[in-house]
Amino acid sequence: QVQLVESGGGLVQPGGSLRLSCAASGSIFSINTMGWYRQAPGKEREWVASIARILTPNYADSVKGRFTISRDNAKNTVALQMNSLKPEDTAVYYCAARVRTSSSSAEYNYWGQGTQVTVSS
Repeated sequence: QVQLVESGGGLVQPGGSLRLSCAASGSIFSINTMGWYRQAPGKEREWVASIARILTPNYADSVKGRFTISRDNAKNTVALQMNSLKPEDTAVYYCAARVRTSSSSAEYNYWGQGTQVTVSS
C-alpha cells in the first residue's frame, strides 16, 4: 500500500503565503508524476500543478506566477509554495502521485486525504 500525507494548510489573509507539503510512503518502487489538486465547495476537483520525476513543473493558468511546485525524489516528497493568495484559492488541496509499487507493476494514482486552505480577511 501507498500512503500520501499532506500538511501545511490553514487560514491566511489575502496576499499571504502558505506552504503545503506531502510525503509518500509504503510500497514504493518509483514515483512518476507528483502533483496538487484542489476542490472548492460546490465545485469539481481541479488540477493545480504537477511535476515529473525529471523535475519539469506545470501549472494551471489560475496559479501560474504565484504558486511553485517542487519535489525531493530521494525523500518522495512534494511541496507547493503558494504566494499572493486570493480568496478564490480557498479549497481543500489534495496531493497526488503516480506510483509503481514494483518493477513489474503498472502505475497507479494515489491520493492524500486533503488539507484545507482558507484565504479570508
